[in-house]
Order: sequence, then structure tokens, then C-alpha cells
Amino acid sequence: MNLTLKVWRQKNIQDKGQFVTYQAKDIADDMSFLEMLDIVNDDLTRKGEDPVYFDHDCREGICGMCSLVINGRPHGPEYGTTTCQLHMRSFHDGQTIVIEPWRAAAFPVLKDLAVDRTSFERIQQAGGYVNVNTGGVPDANAIAIPKRIADEAFESATCIGCGACVAACKNASAMLFVSAKISQFALVPQGQTERYERAQSMVDQMDAEGFGNCTNTGACEAECPVGIKMTNIARMNREYYTAKLFREEDVHN
Repeated sequence: MNLTLKVWRQKNIQDKGQFVTYQAKDIADDMSFLEMLDIVNDDLTRKGEDPVYFDHDCREGICGMCSLVINGRPHGPEYGTTTCQLHMRSFHDGQTIVIEPWRAAAFPVLKDLAVDRTSFERIQQAGGYVNVNTGGVPDANAIAIPKRIADEAFESATCIGCGACVAACKNASAMLFVSAKISQFALVPQGQTERYERAQSMVDQMDAEGFGNCTNTGACEAECPVGIKMTNIARMNREYYTAKLFREEDVHN
């Protein structure tokens, strides 16, 4: 198939940027979206032009590095699919595809389609850990946890930190990401030691990074490629307010 691409090009963080139109020719429908961009970049390189810069790593939907808004939707038109797992059969011959980076004040554009997502790492560093010595790998079920709780903790831990929730939210809120990282520890016994400090530290760091508040529209859940649920946000709010009311700690001094 032949496609028209309108790609966001931006030289650096200071540049205003603009859309540039390219033609993608002879694209097979079993190619991934990133493989299609590889072909476009090969053509640009042969012409002596600067290839389009975009983030990628595992290309297996695990690492969360790919971060493209495709025709207005984070990760493109397929539900529960990262950009690297999106195939060109989701598009049709002659279609125009608009490709943009994540848009959020806390995710500044570094170049073209790549953004700086180190704000997520700073939130993780603020409280996304446990300090108990868990030792070696324990026998299965050595610590009795109801299966429903274990399943919820596991589902929260599947967040890959790609930032699609931020890109989908009109307030650029990171509450789905932060709540998943808080929930994966809050639900299990090993995470209770820092329970109150964790909620305060990570929420305060989220606010300091400039992310917006939750809109309650559910756009984050709808666009999350791994299906993180908004019930995590309710749990995060409960953890945070409980900490503030009963165990407020001076977490940043």
C-alpha cells in the first residue's frame, strides 16, 4: 500500500517544530508501524536527509519506549496495542496518517517524535520501592495472599510506563501511571512498611513534575495498551488521604 505521512519534525527542545509530509511507498500490510517508519527513514537517509527520530527498544510491547500519537490516538487505532505491535493492516491504501509525539508539559519534546519521560522515573524514585529484605525466591504461596488481591497487584504491576495515559488525558494527568505503581505495593504485605510515605512522596513528586489532575473522563483507561484500570486511582486517593489525615510525614526533608 502507499501512504501519505504527516510527521511532526522538531530539531530540539527549543525549536517550535512543524508537520512535514512524506510518502511511504510499497508498504506491506504485515509490517509493524515502526518497520514502516524504518523504510521511510532508509529512503530519507539515501536522499541525504535527516531521518525521523523516534523512541523504540524491545518492539515486543513490553518496555513502553514507543510513544507515538497516531491519527490523534496514543499508540494508534487498535485497543490494547502498543505502537510497536501495531500492524499496517490497520490502515488502508491511500490513507493519510498523522504522527505526533506525546503532548504534555511534563513530557518536553527532545527531537521529532521523542519526548523526555524522566519525570516518570523521578516519581518512581520518590517511593516506588520496598525496603524489606524479601530474600531469595520464596516457595509458591509461602505468604498467604487472597487470589483476588494477588491478581489485582499483578495487574497493577503490568504498567509499562509508556505515558499513553498522559498523552490521552486533556489535563495531561499521570494519575493512572502513579496509581498503578502505588497499588502494586499497597496491595501486598511486603509493601506495607513504606505505605504512607510512598503515597505522599509519589503524589507530591507527580505534582512537582507539572502533571495535571484527573478529569474522570476515562480516556487514560481507554488508551492504556495493557489495560490498567481507573480503580487504581481510587485506591491511590484513599492511600494519600489516609496518610495525610493519620500519618502525615515530612517526606521531602
